[in-house]
Parts: sequence; C-alpha cells; structure tokens
Amino acid sequence: MNTAQPIDKKRRRAPSRRSLETRQRVLDAAEAVFAIRGFDGATIRDIVAESGEPLGTIHHHGGGKEALFQQVVARRAEALSEARLAALARAQAAGDSDLPGVLGAFMRPFFDLSQKDPRWRHYARLVAFVSADDRWRALSARFFDPTARVFLAEIRALVPGATEQSIAEGFVFSVSAMLALLTSQERIGTLGDGRANEAAQIDHLVHFCAAGLAAGKAR
Repeated sequence: MNTAQPIDKKRRRAPSRRSLETRQRVLDAAEAVFAIRGFDGATIRDIVAESGEPLGTIHHHGGGKEALFQQVVARRAEALSEARLAALARAQAAGDSDLPGVLGAFMRPFFDLSQKDPRWRHYARLVAFVSADDRWRALSARFFDPTARVFLAEIRALVPGATEQSIAEGFVFSVSAMLALLTSQERIGTLGDGRANEAAQIDHLVHFCAAGLAAGKAR
C-alpha cells in the first residue's frame, strides 16, 4: 500500500528580498502617517505619498486601512516585549528589583530602541493611540497586556499594602507619562529652561512614577 503524501505543487515560495524590502517600506510609511494623523485622520493616499509606492502595492502588502494599522502595531510589539523582559531579568539578577528597578526595566528599553532607530518614536505615538481608544482594546490585550501583567505582578509584590485598583491606576499613569516623554520632549523644553537631557529625564520619570506607585500603599 502506497502511503506517500502527494506533493503540494502550490506550496508558497518564500518572499523575495525585494518583496520584504517593499513591505517594510510600506509599513514604515504607514507608521509615520498614523503617528502624525492618527487612525481616523490618515488615508491610504497619504501612505501612498509617504511610501512612494503605487496604491496596488499598499493594498497587496497591507490590505485596508484597519488591517494596515494592526500590522504596524504588531510589527514592533514582540521586540519591545522581549527587550523589557530581558531588562527585568537583568535587574533581578543584579539585585536591582525595587520599584525604580522594575519600572526602569519596563520604560528604559523603549527609549533605548528609539535612540537606535528614531522610527520607534512614531511607534510610541501609535501605542499612545491604542492605549487611549477602546476600539483597539483587543490589540492591547494581544500585544501589550501579557508583558504588562508580568510587571504588574512584580509591582504588586513590592507594594503589598496597595489595592489591585491603585496599582493598575498607578501603572497606567506611569505608561502615559512614559509615552508623553517619548513623544513630547519639546513641551518640557518650552515650559522649562530649554535644556533636554534625556538620560536625566528618564531617571526623573522612573523615580517620579515609582514614588506615585509607592504612594498607593498609603491610600
């Protein structure tokens, strides 16, 4: 009896290097447009203009506007999560797992990635949109909540007298402050003395948010 399986003649070929480069160009353009205009303000025509690719190429690699937005959000989420979890593991191994250490492990990787590649600043704006709009709750649940829950568990253990609600509030406030620093440093310069030392600002952010979370115990 011959049990050999038939050969699938329609097996998909791996995408070519040119195709992968085109797709990245489309997603980079979509990321920039969504970051500037938001989901509602952006159009596929804007993305065509930003990418320099024809309309058919945008649809081929991205689909419709909503599908393209979801792809752009998904594209960097895994790298960000891995960087945060690796930073947490390093902090724990070094005995630096107090509140500032845990919050630093969550926040600093986003800044590190943005310093290596400024396009991460666009991504920070997208994360801010997703965090603030209930339409994207499923995206948050899929791409951001699993890692957030790891850090929430660490914070909960460090603030044993705080309620679940106060910890969740403090964490969301902290994430909002992080995204604000990533996307609106010029505002700080306008209101302050004009100086912009990002390393010092990140330290200030981490300790400011740690103090706020610690205060939840008093509530």
